[in-house]
Amino acid sequence: MLRRILAVPAGLIAGIVCITMIEKIGHQMYPPPAGAGSNDMVAMKEYVAHAPFMALFFVIIAYAVAAFVSGFTASKVANNGKHTSAVVCGIIFLCITIYMMFSLPTPIWFWVLGIGVWGLVLMGSKLALKTK
Repeated sequence: MLRRILAVPAGLIAGIVCITMIEKIGHQMYPPPAGAGSNDMVAMKEYVAHAPFMALFFVIIAYAVAAFVSGFTASKVANNGKHTSAVVCGIIFLCITIYMMFSLPTPIWFWVLGIGVWGLVLMGSKLALKTK
C-alpha cells in the first residue's frame, strides 16, 4: 500500500528532474532575454511569442523524456503490475502543461505535441512492468 502511495510523488519528482535538466540545456543553447525571468510573465509571453522553433521544441523534448521516465518510475515504485500510478502522473503533468499553454502564447503545433507527448507515460509504464 505504501509503495502505491509513494509511486505518484516518485514519478512526479523524476519527471520534474528530467524537465529541469533538459530545459536548462535548451536555455543554454537558446537563452531567453536577460529581462525575461520566470517571475515576469509579460517578458516571458514576449519571449515565447518570438522564440525560435528549437527553443520551444526543447520543451517538447523535455516533456517527452519526463513522461517516459515518470511512467517508468511510478510503475516500478508501485510494483503492482498496473499502469494506474503512471496514468495519474501523466494526468497531473498534462493539467500543468495545459495551464502553461493557456498562460503563454504557444503555437498550435506546441499544443498538439505538448498534449500528445504525455501518452508516453504508458510506454514507460509498459517497459517498467516488463522488466524485473
